Amino acid sequence: MSSVLFTVLTRHAVELVDVEQVVIRGMLTLGALVEVEGDPEELQEAVEAAMHSIGMQVETSLGGDRGVRRHATHAVVVLGRPITARAFGMVAQALADVGANIDSIKRVADYPVTGLELEVSPNPDDPAQPHGTLRAKLVEVARDAGVDVAVERVGLARRSKRLITFDVDSTLVQGEVIEMLAAHAGVEEQVRAITEAAMRGELDFAESLTARVATLEGLPESVVADVAADLELMPGARTTIRTLKRLGFRCGVVSGGFTQVIAGLVEELGLDFCAANTLEILDGRLTGRVVGEIVDRPGKAVALRRFAAQHGVPIEQTVAVGDGANDIDMLSAAGLGIAFNAKPALREIADTAVNLPYLDVVLFVLGITRDEVESADAAEGVLRRVPIA
Repeated sequence: MSSVLFTVLTRHAVELVDVEQVVIRGMLTLGALVEVEGDPEELQEAVEAAMHSIGMQVETSLGGDRGVRRHATHAVVVLGRPITARAFGMVAQALADVGANIDSIKRVADYPVTGLELEVSPNPDDPAQPHGTLRAKLVEVARDAGVDVAVERVGLARRSKRLITFDVDSTLVQGEVIEMLAAHAGVEEQVRAITEAAMRGELDFAESLTARVATLEGLPESVVADVAADLELMPGARTTIRTLKRLGFRCGVVSGGFTQVIAGLVEELGLDFCAANTLEILDGRLTGRVVGEIVDRPGKAVALRRFAAQHGVPIEQTVAVGDGANDIDMLSAAGLGIAFNAKPALREIADTAVNLPYLDVVLFVLGITRDEVESADAAEGVLRRVPIA
């Protein structure tokens, strides 16, 4: 079809100014802007005749100029399971309300969630519309619509991310490691209460960690190994790490948890770096203390900067993913901070927030599509889809 059109255009020696083509569910739409020195009506008739001859509908118009098209400034990723027509309509209306235009829409995922990416150009009357204004409007609408919406600036910056760090508890793995240890010590409820208060930002993390670890005094060292063996990755974690490493990302964890518990996980996933707390163990039992400097809220940001420097990655090219108040400084320091099923305090400061129980939604936020992920997996013979209830 394209060849038929361009054969006609070639005969009339036109200059091609712009062209765009898209195929949706077998329906092809092709548009071309050309400049012609001869009789434009003669060209118009020739194009219509040629396209009609192959069963194509055609619409031509004369006039126009070489005016520069508005370039998209933001990518808006809508994630849901499912995305209803009502939800998408609410997002589209919110964009219209601020004068933004949707330039293109494409599906980025059909598993484990539905993901749609919208390229959005600004209100022509306010081309410098603040990023925060657009994000705030969409976050409010998304909450009412029952979907997640991530807003990012498009351009080289979005594609330049090179290092990513994950929190561990309730982010890379399911559950809280210290609560698993506490269950063996019979102090689970006591520890959970302290953990929840710390995650909400109501307690200083270092103090809460000290208090929680103290309850583990006397626990056999073998329990630490048992808990490590029982860790369950967050759904999509392997896919996320595998895909990002293919793209050359440096991947690692910065955790308020414990090195002895997550060391095996770091090795299994082939992570590039790790920062966590170290439990003191004497004579085969936990002493109820940690050794060395505590990895707390400020410490997480320090660790991110340290690892970025070690790997030669500018801080603006880093990504941080976490769920708790002790991740606030780390997400604030990163080039892109993603709150994952997070507490309100973290969602408020994060660049974007997702509230779905699949870690691979991080890939879609970064502009990586499910098709790209699965094509690479298929090439390596590791493609699989786990049925979702």
